[in-house]
Amino acid sequence: MSTWLSSGVEPQEVAARAGHSVAVLFRVYAKCLDGGAATANARIERALRSGN
Repeated sequence: MSTWLSSGVEPQEVAARAGHSVAVLFRVYAKCLDGGAATANARIERALRSGN
């Protein structure tokens, strides 16, 4: 599951496939998401520029 998260699979999808809630998924696998701020910022910026 950590591989799925770090590769960009939506957390809701990972949780559903694992049979967990998103809350449990984040509590257990939050460490896998560390360092994602730069990626998130780039995605937000790109969306804002394109008007989405």
